[in-house]
Amino acid sequence: MSSPLLELRGVAASYGPYRALFKVDLDVAAGETVVLLGANGTGKSTVARVASGLVRPTSGTVAFRGAPIGHSIAALATSGLVHVNEGRAIFSSLTVEENLRLVRRTEGRKETKNRIEELFQSFPVLSGFRDRNAGALSGGEQRQLSLMKALLLTPVLLFADEFSLGLSPEATSRLLEHLVHLKEQGTAMVLIESRVGPLLDLADRGVVLSRGRTLMSGPVDDAVETFSTLHGSAGPQSAS
Repeated sequence: MSSPLLELRGVAASYGPYRALFKVDLDVAAGETVVLLGANGTGKSTVARVASGLVRPTSGTVAFRGAPIGHSIAALATSGLVHVNEGRAIFSSLTVEENLRLVRRTEGRKETKNRIEELFQSFPVLSGFRDRNAGALSGGEQRQLSLMKALLLTPVLLFADEFSLGLSPEATSRLLEHLVHLKEQGTAMVLIESRVGPLLDLADRGVVLSRGRTLMSGPVDDAVETFSTLHGSAGPQSAS
């Protein structure tokens, strides 16, 4: 049996005196989509930050592609682990195209231009806004730009944190189409959402966090039931 693409074992993490994670176990297989469920403050975003090198664990182990992770975010991204942070993850004072060129600043000019043009074909809404400041885009357009920046790094594993936060159903639907395409291409994903209804049908497995610990991992329906039992009617619902 092959090793997981990403493996967290007994991970704890803190922000100064505040302990955010106590004991988290998480496996993600190659090509698998995992949805990470939990109320606000349960440590979902911290799991992503630990896995992507933004936060150093105080105990436990983290391995990507069978090797312990380092804590160079750039090195992890180059190796295929890409994290789209909660929020917009863009430079609002730069144009759409400038945001993209910053991601590929170490590549040759021609190669960068070709790759950006390929992505504009997949994101036609942003193609017409390439000279517009990113801060002038709508929330859904900014989220698409965040995803374009991540795709420039050719992710093997993508952490998407609160991707649908504050978006209209139409904007969420457009983003979901892009995530479905990524899944079809074999990209592994960890989707972190407090309101995950539109994303549930995309997931292969659900993991529930509670108070900084892994409560359960298993079929998505079981994860939703566990989450709903913890939080009543606030639990997420399938999009089907």
